[in-house]
Amino acid sequence: MVITLENDELTVQFKQLGGALSSIKDKDGVEYLWQGDATYWSGQAPVLFPICGSLRNDTAHYVLKDDQEASGVIPRHGLVRKKEFELVEQTDTSVTFAIEDTEEMFQNYPYHFRLSIRYSLTGKKLRTQYIVENRGDSGAMPYFIGGHPGFNCPLFDDENYEDYYLEFEQEETCSVPLSYPETGMLNFLERTSFLDHQKELDLDYALFAQDAVTLDELKSRTVALRSRKHEKGLRLDFQEFPNLILWSTINKGPFIALEPWSGLSTSLEEEDYLESKKNVRLLPAGEKEEIGFDITIF
Repeated sequence: MVITLENDELTVQFKQLGGALSSIKDKDGVEYLWQGDATYWSGQAPVLFPICGSLRNDTAHYVLKDDQEASGVIPRHGLVRKKEFELVEQTDTSVTFAIEDTEEMFQNYPYHFRLSIRYSLTGKKLRTQYIVENRGDSGAMPYFIGGHPGFNCPLFDDENYEDYYLEFEQEETCSVPLSYPETGMLNFLERTSFLDHQKELDLDYALFAQDAVTLDELKSRTVALRSRKHEKGLRLDFQEFPNLILWSTINKGPFIALEPWSGLSTSLEEEDYLESKKNVRLLPAGEKEEIGFDITIF
């Protein structure tokens, strides 16, 4: 079932599979969200939970109450992106989906949780708000969460990928960790210079020769996708997230993914305990917290 929100500026659609965004069109009929094509990438905008990226051997280890230990299998990007969500509420300006742990999930991620996703449309801005609840009765729940929206690039048939660039809110100088495409893991200790006193990054498929680009040192919390041929584009505001991932496919997929992540793939020097990973969020039993980002069309 397709769920639609619409106002005078945008028409936005969602699907219950993954509780995910599936379309963003402006009033000129321009589609901004990648529509999925298995030749390049069949996804569109999956929700990543309770991990972002990859774990070593897809395996998580946990320290539970009374120092008991457990382990489970969590595939790349988590457990919920291919699961059916419940449509909880729809209003004129928002839609909310939710999913709770199943027995199968609990065997691999031993925490009782409820994940709600609320999308709110205001003018040309779409807000994605994740509400994570620890429904257990003891112990903190370690988790990561992130968005993975892909955007059409180019937007029009008479353009090229290289006509587009990313514009950061601040001048950036940063490095990126080494990545291992075959496993999805990282090496935080071996880094390569990436941005050098620049606010703009020209898009080129060569950027993704070694898989995704992990920006974990950015000062900017806003990035815009712009064309050098026209004024249409979009802005991603990710103030609540410490990391931004850039990704497209090396077979020249006509999209760019701009991904706000609360955490990252396991680095070679890290342990396999979820509780000890970089940027882990530890949610006490019975509590919930929210984290979100905005997509603005211009």
